[in-house]
Amino acid sequence: MKDKDTIKTLNNLIETCKDGEYGFKASADHAADPQIKDLFLARSQDCRAAAAELQTLVVRLGGKPEDSGTASGTVHRGWVAVKGTLSGYTDLAMLEETERGEDTALDRYREALKEDLPVEVRAMVEAQLAGVKRNHDQIRNLRNQYRATAD
Repeated sequence: MKDKDTIKTLNNLIETCKDGEYGFKASADHAADPQIKDLFLARSQDCRAAAAELQTLVVRLGGKPEDSGTASGTVHRGWVAVKGTLSGYTDLAMLEETERGEDTALDRYREALKEDLPVEVRAMVEAQLAGVKRNHDQIRNLRNQYRATAD
């Protein structure tokens, strides 16, 4: 894979990380449970750190790194706000929406790994995918706990 293609793939992942950073932050702003608020803020910081890691790699490859999220991420955050308003910004609603965002991140990382990435890049993307999976599973498990107590 040429550096140009690798840079494009990495920039797509940077946008995904930025979407996660902003999405988790927005959800933290509406979470009532301090534990969930703290979790969302920690995940937001994780996404920020992952984006910074990828941005450094893009620069090293001679590219210009992305520094914002995607249009679809902006739309998703808008939907979170609308849904939150309609549902009263329940913690369950915020968990459901952040899980949906993590589903998208998983898909984007898996797509990136289908590319012919240089060894160093592939290793970083695989490591970050493992983090996205942990985030997703943690959010899903909390969501399931909240659903069980809501019934």
